[in-house]
Amino acid sequence: MNENAKREAWSWIKSLLIALVIVFICREFIFTPVKVEGKSMMPTFEDNNRIIVSKISKLEHLDMIVFHSPVSSENYIKRLIGMPGDVVEVKDDTLFINGKKYEEPYLKANKQMIPFKQHLTEDFKVTVPNGSLFVMGDNRRNSSDSREFGFIAKKAVIGEVKFRFYPLREVGMPH
Repeated sequence: MNENAKREAWSWIKSLLIALVIVFICREFIFTPVKVEGKSMMPTFEDNNRIIVSKISKLEHLDMIVFHSPVSSENYIKRLIGMPGDVVEVKDDTLFINGKKYEEPYLKANKQMIPFKQHLTEDFKVTVPNGSLFVMGDNRRNSSDSREFGFIAKKAVIGEVKFRFYPLREVGMPH
């Protein structure tokens, strides 16, 4: 092999290694793709949707987050309802956080499917302890969430959902 071919090969190898390092750093510390499994976030997300999760977002109430499940080896996607110190209450299908009423337009489709005078979410009231979060799925009647398994550790959060890239007909920012 002549000297020019060796330099060309070494240049390609360096470029590929640098690209791999950049991909690793981005995926490990900035964002990561995730596959949605299950029906707990329907209709916002369906089973097998593919999303991008930001690992550097500042979390706020009603954000959709991905976290390590406290009850299995899976990752879950749910909506962040309560932060440390919050008093979370649902009364007559209305969400209150620290006494303030929150609108939940993402529940409209599911509420329309239940019989008249029934509730999508049962009444409850909890206080979120320090270092913990309270999460619920959008498909409230079919979601394993903090109402069932309790609070999640804040450190279990992988990140906030930022973008759906599959299925192609639904590409974009989730609501």
